Amino acid sequence: MSALPDRDQSGQARVGEPALVARALAGDRVALGALVECYAGSVRRVTRAILGNVADAEDAAQDGVLTALIKLDRYDPSRPFGPWLLRIVTNAAIDRRRRRTVRDAGVLRDDVAAGGPLPDADTERLALGVRLRAALDELPEHYRLAVVLFDVEGYSHAEIGDILGMAPGTVRSAVFHARRKLRALLDDLKED
Repeated sequence: MSALPDRDQSGQARVGEPALVARALAGDRVALGALVECYAGSVRRVTRAILGNVADAEDAAQDGVLTALIKLDRYDPSRPFGPWLLRIVTNAAIDRRRRRTVRDAGVLRDDVAAGGPLPDADTERLALGVRLRAALDELPEHYRLAVVLFDVEGYSHAEIGDILGMAPGTVRSAVFHARRKLRALLDDLKED
């Protein structure tokens, strides 16, 4: 029997999740990893949709998954696991957005009130973010993970190797190839 539950066309798990949760609660790390892996993409997409900022989205995803793992004993096995997990992750992302809004809010001094980027610059920055996320989504997963962990999260090649179970040289190669592919995908953005 596979550790991963069967999935329907919408991506929702059909069978096996209650058993995986029970095994995870009993200390089975493979089952726990399978649960997390099943929904990793959905978790990232949800947090990015709420926060927009990749770094904040990754932090919120980690916070939400950790919270879910701590509360795993509260999961009702008669209900689907995915929506339960995504609700917790969504709450973590919303909480992070609220904290960021409170942290970023403040009264502007008169001498800086007129400063800041023009609306066109903000629009261009948002469009660039959308293009970058789309380009990242085109990378093979191990390239995307390596480049995100290295360039966004700031981990060393050795640390990434430990995280992904790869040799540091393999990580270095994955980061190199990911960057090369991203440059090709975003080549039209070069300034003249």
